[in-house]
Amino acid sequence: MRSLTCCLIAGGALFTAPALAQIKTVPVEEPAEELPPPQDDNDPAPPAAVPRGPEAGVTEQAGIGGTQAYGRAGVLELGGSIGFTSAEDFTQVSANPQIGWFFADNLQLSALSGVTYAEVDDDSATTFSLVAEPSYHLPFNDRTFAFFGLGAGVAYASDPGAGFLVQPRLGMNFLVGRSGILSPYVSAQYSTVDSVSTQRGTVLAVDFAVAGNIGYTVMW
Repeated sequence: MRSLTCCLIAGGALFTAPALAQIKTVPVEEPAEELPPPQDDNDPAPPAAVPRGPEAGVTEQAGIGGTQAYGRAGVLELGGSIGFTSAEDFTQVSANPQIGWFFADNLQLSALSGVTYAEVDDDSATTFSLVAEPSYHLPFNDRTFAFFGLGAGVAYASDPGAGFLVQPRLGMNFLVGRSGILSPYVSAQYSTVDSVSTQRGTVLAVDFAVAGNIGYTVMW
């Protein structure tokens, strides 16, 4: 019995050794360096060439001591003119507010409005006008400009009603102070409405008129 037991133990040892060799763990070697990150070959295409207009917007702090000069794109101009005419049996008073915007350097788009009261003898009438005017301002130096504008719009008088209005202007711009502009000009006005009509007929017709005026505006 003792020898049998030894043989079994010995046999068990013989069969156990190969089993231990199979479950022996071997450490896994770590990678020498990290893998490079993935790359995307889908490169963005450059933008196509397209026509672009002037990006004027609306500027601020225009004038002497500011960042923008008169005539630069984005400068606003606000003001107007008033007039008074008196003669025998004739009186005329006019007010002409205006606002302008330089949409490009030296090129301005303005809205010109007008209210004119005329009286002849005992008859009177009030005429209203609204004109859109593109104009070009030619600089001679930092403070002196010449300008030409061609406006078109509508005129209205109480008796004849509404009509068509064309108004070219030619004048000068003189910078006054830090942001003021003094603008003497000559205008020729053609309108399809009359200013004053009476029972005896048209007393004062403004089908075509030439006028001189001085306006004052401020740039913003």
